[in-house]
Amino acid sequence: MKPIVEKLTPGESHSFVARTYRTPRFEVPWHQHVEYELILFTEGHGTSFIGNYIGGFKTGDIFFLGSNLPHCFQKAHKHLITSAVVVQFKDDFWGTDFLQLPEAKKIRGLLQVSSKGLHIKDPLQKVLAPMVKKLEQVSGFERIIIICDCLNRMAEAKQFETVSTQEVKELNARNRDRLDKIFSYTIENFDDAVTLEAIAGHVNMSVPAFCNYFKKSTKKTYIDFLNEVRIGHACKLLIETAKPVEAICYESGFNTIANFNKQFQKVKNITPSRYRKNFAGTGIAG
Repeated sequence: MKPIVEKLTPGESHSFVARTYRTPRFEVPWHQHVEYELILFTEGHGTSFIGNYIGGFKTGDIFFLGSNLPHCFQKAHKHLITSAVVVQFKDDFWGTDFLQLPEAKKIRGLLQVSSKGLHIKDPLQKVLAPMVKKLEQVSGFERIIIICDCLNRMAEAKQFETVSTQEVKELNARNRDRLDKIFSYTIENFDDAVTLEAIAGHVNMSVPAFCNYFKKSTKKTYIDFLNEVRIGHACKLLIETAKPVEAICYESGFNTIANFNKQFQKVKNITPSRYRKNFAGTGIAG
């Protein structure tokens, strides 16, 4: 199943979207849209899926997502109330030539790096939160001033981390649909025994053809991608639960603790136990 392509309508008096989505309107499946998205979580917590990243989100978190970056945010359990202020805009909402101005150089850079998904860090997160909330309340040219201020602060401070390591070049519709199908299948099945035969068959390709296609399209092997998704889930469990490392290993889709430790070290440059100690009590999965 490919991500839903969301169609957004800012309204006649607005050039971009800024509104609160709250349960049950918060619950949106794996989707993508051409608009850039700045999202502030105001209630609840759960799991974020951004490109090939899996991690936690909590009240107060801010993410900035690039154009057409597939994503979804799932609340921790079905009875939890979750809400977020969502700001969505196209790169030409301020006119076709604005980003070509010399003064907009850093903003252009920010929009480019947002293709990997940005998790905003403190102290910038605390500075941006009231500004994002205000975007929903104000009207007129003040909205333009505030969103430009938000983008400029992110571009200047660079207090963020990129979360998705997926490098995808510009693709035609057929290849985009195929990759979306691969990503969706992986997110839905990473904790199970995913084989090359299964994923290749899912997109009607032979294993050699699939491996060549995925490596050419993403600049990495499918197994590396799958392990990154699994490690992302393991990070969330290490921080948000007291489950033993061995249990987390198997729950994340790995067959042996030795391979889990090896892959964790490869992706995070740290052991699972040390990762848990470093982030104990923060509630932040990285």
